[in-house]
This record gives sequence, C-alpha cells and structure tokens, in this order.
Amino acid sequence: MQTRFAVALAAALIISPVLVSSAFPAGGGGGSTTQQCPKGQVRDRNGKCVAPKQGMLDDDTLYENGAALAKAGRYDEAITVLGYIQNKADPRVLNYLGYAHRKSGRIQVGLGYYEEALRLNPNFVLTREYLGEAYLTLGDLASAKNQLNEIEKRCGKGCDEYTALASQIAQFNKT
Repeated sequence: MQTRFAVALAAALIISPVLVSSAFPAGGGGGSTTQQCPKGQVRDRNGKCVAPKQGMLDDDTLYENGAALAKAGRYDEAITVLGYIQNKADPRVLNYLGYAHRKSGRIQVGLGYYEEALRLNPNFVLTREYLGEAYLTLGDLASAKNQLNEIEKRCGKGCDEYTALASQIAQFNKT
C-alpha cells in the first residue's frame, strides 16, 4: 500500500507543475464555482481573489478551493491547488487528490491517494465511496461491494455515501 502511494505521490509531483490551468473557483466552502477569479487565482477567506502560493493561504481555504474545483470537474486545477496545502497527511486532501486523479483517468494514482487517506482515517466513508467507484471503473465489483459493506458498518444504509455507492453498483450490475 505504501509503495502504491509513493508511486502515486511521485507521479503527482511530476505532473502537478505542468497542470497549472486558466482559472480557479470563486468561492471556498459555500461559494458558487460558476463565478471565477482571474486566471491563476482563488478566493481567500474574505472573498478576495488572490494568487495561491505556498504558505500564503491557510490549508482550509486551499482545501475548500481544491475540493470545489474537483467537484466542478476541473481536476488538474484541483490537483494544483491541493498541492499547495502544507499538511500532506490530511485525509480530506488525500481523498480529493485521489478523486481528481481518478476522474482525470489516472486511476492507479487515485487508488494510492485513497489508500493513504484510509490508512490515516479508516472511518472516512467518503473516501470509501470514491474508492468503491474506482474499483467499479476497473471492473472489480467484489472490491466495490467490500467498500459498500465497510460504509454500512460505519454509517448504515441511510448515509449519503452508502446510497451513492449502492446506486453505482446497481448501475454497474445492469451493464
């Protein structure tokens, strides 16, 4: 598991500097990702557009912007912004790095990030959901179902992560 994470991290470090893209999202947490700051900027806690630099913005602000970019389908930009975060062992950050890489087609890199996030926090059900989706992408239904069972143990069948992965598994079974 650590070897896969090391490979994923090395790949991300090689790829990330090349991936700086045109625009970052307007808001952290609750802001709209449809409004954009000028090229190469993100919103700080006060809503002002600033250029992200190592140590300039707090990790939570960078995380919120990176997660918003990932959710908006702007995966390479998300990877770049999340790369500025000081705490490289934050499972939330590892989760969205995994998500962004997986959605960009770098599934093996994404798996490494997910595994490291779960090593740090085995109860992180969002990571388990995304890991299950990655397994489905690879055609590994048994591993996806294993993640669904792990989610159920932690939050039951009523939580959003369980429902989302169960739906993905059902769709997979129809194909």
